[in-house]
Amino acid sequence: MPVTIKGFIETSLIEWEGMLASILFLPGCNFRCSYCHSPHLVYSSEDMETIPLEAIMESLRKRRGWIDGVVISGGEPTLQKGLKGLIRQLKALGLKVKLDTNGSNPAVLAELLEEGLLDCIAMDVKAPLREEEYGKAAGGPCDVGALRRSIRIILQSGIEHEFRTTVCPGLLAEDGIGEIARDVRGTKRYVLQSFRPNNCLDPDMLEVKPYPAETLKKFKEIVQYHLGHCSIRGEPSS
Repeated sequence: MPVTIKGFIETSLIEWEGMLASILFLPGCNFRCSYCHSPHLVYSSEDMETIPLEAIMESLRKRRGWIDGVVISGGEPTLQKGLKGLIRQLKALGLKVKLDTNGSNPAVLAELLEEGLLDCIAMDVKAPLREEEYGKAAGGPCDVGALRRSIRIILQSGIEHEFRTTVCPGLLAEDGIGEIARDVRGTKRYVLQSFRPNNCLDPDMLEVKPYPAETLKKFKEIVQYHLGHCSIRGEPSS
């Protein structure tokens, strides 16, 4: 089954640490996070032009030896039935592949890993793994058991990985940070991402002020207590 691609960035230095990568954006998501910065991929992707896979593959072939890999993002890529076929084509070009995921489809992750199709996984952990709290952050009911399985699969995969959490006032507070850190104990990379009030799926989030830098620093110290490490992405200036 062919995969649908709605966005393509030819080169990026920020989406995969230490790598020069292209980025593919796949539409559709089973979450409705209010602070999501890709509402076009969640709600109105049918209004976006679909980029022919042949054109993307031709661009990637021209960049072999220049780019290191490809990041597959979304939306939620694991919803696409053609995901495995897409990755196989990318691997056939000798490219490494990173997958961004919300962790809701552990069976897909396990299958891709078993076939050796992934070189890196980044999973968003949006809140402490309790049904009500996670559902609030994700915008609807969530199977936290599936999320826990994905975390376990990723931790046991042996490949490069990253867990990351967007710290949004009203959805995540200090007591939840330590709980999330404990849930991903064993990871070598955990990132706190500052909430940015722009282009959000829920327009009301545009009025929410991000946590100040000193609060993010405190959150970082909490994570470091549990994991021994933590980094902050998109830290505000004040």
